Amino acid sequence: RGGQAAHLAGFMTRELPKGVSDSDAEAGEPLVSMPPAQDGRGAREAPRSLRRDTGRVESGEELARVGTLLQIVSLAQHPSMPGGQVVVMPTHRIQMIRPLSKPSEGAPLCSVYVEDVPEVEVPADDPDVRALHHGIIATMKDLLKTPFAYKDQFEQVIKYYNLDNPLRVADLAAGMSTAPREELQAVLVMDDAAERLRQVLMIVMKDLEHAKLQSQFKSQIEDKFAKEHRKFMLNQHLRQIRRELNLERDDKQTIIATLKEAIGQLEGVNEEATKAMDQELSRLSSLDTTSPEFNISRTYLEWMTALPWGKFTKDNGDITRAEEILNEDHYSLDDVKERILEHMAVSFLKGSVQGKMMCLVGPPGVGKTSVGKSVARALDRKFFRFSVGGLHDVAEIRGHRRTYVGAMPGKIVQALKITQVSNPVILIDEVDKLGRDFRGDPSSALLEVLDPAQNAGFRDLYLDVPMDLSKVLFICTANVTETIPGPLLDRMEIIRIAGYVFEEKVAIANQYLVPQTIESHGINDSHLELTPEAMSFLIRDYAREAGVRELRKLLEKIARKVALTRVRLDEEKREQICVTMDNIRKFVGQPPHTSDHLFPTGMPPGVVMGLAWTAMGGKTLVVEARGFIPGEGDVRGCAEPRGAEGSEDGEGDAAAAEAQRPQRSGSGARLKVTGKLGKVMGESSDIALTYARIFLRELSPSNGFLDEASMHMNLPEGATPKDGPSAGVTMASALLSLALDRPVKPDVAMTGELTLTGKVLRVGGIKEKTIAARRAGCKALVYPQANQRDFDELPAYLKEGLEVQFATTYDDVFRVAFGGEGPKAQPSESSA
Repeated sequence: RGGQAAHLAGFMTRELPKGVSDSDAEAGEPLVSMPPAQDGRGAREAPRSLRRDTGRVESGEELARVGTLLQIVSLAQHPSMPGGQVVVMPTHRIQMIRPLSKPSEGAPLCSVYVEDVPEVEVPADDPDVRALHHGIIATMKDLLKTPFAYKDQFEQVIKYYNLDNPLRVADLAAGMSTAPREELQAVLVMDDAAERLRQVLMIVMKDLEHAKLQSQFKSQIEDKFAKEHRKFMLNQHLRQIRRELNLERDDKQTIIATLKEAIGQLEGVNEEATKAMDQELSRLSSLDTTSPEFNISRTYLEWMTALPWGKFTKDNGDITRAEEILNEDHYSLDDVKERILEHMAVSFLKGSVQGKMMCLVGPPGVGKTSVGKSVARALDRKFFRFSVGGLHDVAEIRGHRRTYVGAMPGKIVQALKITQVSNPVILIDEVDKLGRDFRGDPSSALLEVLDPAQNAGFRDLYLDVPMDLSKVLFICTANVTETIPGPLLDRMEIIRIAGYVFEEKVAIANQYLVPQTIESHGINDSHLELTPEAMSFLIRDYAREAGVRELRKLLEKIARKVALTRVRLDEEKREQICVTMDNIRKFVGQPPHTSDHLFPTGMPPGVVMGLAWTAMGGKTLVVEARGFIPGEGDVRGCAEPRGAEGSEDGEGDAAAAEAQRPQRSGSGARLKVTGKLGKVMGESSDIALTYARIFLRELSPSNGFLDEASMHMNLPEGATPKDGPSAGVTMASALLSLALDRPVKPDVAMTGELTLTGKVLRVGGIKEKTIAARRAGCKALVYPQANQRDFDELPAYLKEGLEVQFATTYDDVFRVAFGGEGPKAQPSESSA
């Protein structure tokens, strides 16, 4: 026809085209379909997509051997694109003998030499064939009842087929199936009629099951959608009916009306805040509910209406009741209690409530945080606590700007919202551990919050309206003040909590810790008894820290073991468990402490006990020194104390003393200092050595030990960092004790900064150091004269039984430590 062949040969390729998987091939169009219909203008409809396992071949070698002869029905060129469309009708099977030519530019299809394949003969009156034939027809009818994907094409194609011919029916069913290509090719090749029908029946049955599953899933989805759609429509109708009856307004109008009502109920709102809420409410009215800005404005107004504008709690005016509450909650801590009562008295006399900022400084476990709760209870105020330890983001204090997603006010505004009053007690915990990096400096943000002169107009970045925080009582807690920035520390009133002595810990344990522990562990007084001796042993050798946190842990450990013992026993065998000195180690293990004294029998020469302050409280600090003169066998600083050698005061002028000193050959005095010391303490050791040489030359001109000896001074507990100038007099005393070969008096402890001229300067932490001395059993203490007022302010029970000497110069220290007079004073101190 017009130079074209009247027939085409159709073959499957042996392998799938590149980029096509088996699952893709199964999802294609059937191999047999009707040509697209024409519209009224003679144009054909766009054809449906072909099977995705079709494609162009490069050679006839890629094709299967058995195919189908296709008679060309029509051939049309595409009007706007290269290529066209051909409609064919399959006639019978053929077999390829050999390929003749490959596809080329003028002939897009390859030419092959074929021969006809004989038609399969159908046995007459074969019951198997008849049964398979009827089975295929019945399955096809069932398939047409389902929403089969190609149901319309199937119904059209079936009109042109003779259903009485079993093989024709089989070819139709196989051609309309979307089965895998291997199964379809196997049907085409099969020469046995019964087997061919059996394979086609299996294919059609698979298509039927697949269609049923699709129908089931589709039905479930449609049912669910129908129910939801029906519910939605009913809700819309109900809402419209209620709106027509004026029973319900629009959601947006309801929200705006609710916010207006909340704004109208506010009292004590400043003018700027009122103006900001009105503007935001007008903006909200012009926004659509689906707009993100709508929710931002709505959240802002909800925060503004939730704040306690002008709401205050009335402070407790009964000083006696407040004092009873403070004494009920805490033992000792007289300084804190006195300051709170002073605050209440001032507010009572002025008739107005004032906000203040106090900072409780002390080691861990002394009750700083619990004091804040007790203060709030004594004042009848609401309490809020938050920690700023490790805080880096300024927005946590001052809030986020509303331009950010998820913005919200800072902790201060949140505290007011939660407590619902404008004068709560806000406890800012761990203020000495504030962070500082590129995200900002929270300590600078706290300046405006905590300063009573500025916080009357505090502005949160989220709310951006002034808020009055002048009535808020801020209480900060810290372990040390050195890490608190200076401007922030200047605005605080520092109240130091040094720690507890033995007697205070015993009272706290009996009055607070033991009852609380028993109650929290499901036991009572009849189940556990702790003898006074065991309690004293527990505090003295297990819990020597400044606070009582470790003591609480030990009591909880005992309570847990008692609870476990009772649970393991039968109810009739349960008895009261008594913790005594004999069995306390079974409950808490071996004691970590035995004695603070490294030398319980007395201090040997070269060893002196000092007093130090740490973030954990006061602590005793032993300084030990040993040395020898090179070339001589005189090793000073023995492990055990020796008898004190008498030493007469040096007399005569310096020239005579120099003549009496024996000449020694050596490399000169050397001092090695260990114990992980800081720079300041290292400098103190140099000052102590220089002054000790001058002092020794005046005291005993013939003693040249410090000028010639090789010495080593150590501060035990080398893993613990140590720094500060307060060990100056202790180091000098250790060097002099080593040089004179005389031990210091027993039970003597000292602290003070030493200068090159022998002055003893003021140090800090006197209360903590006094507590540490009592804990270590030291009775004689040496403090700088400038610290006498600090010692006089200590409670009487801390000073009881202590013999304290206050030193102005090192001569006073030497007289107390060694029991003798120092060198006679020079005519002029300026010559020293």
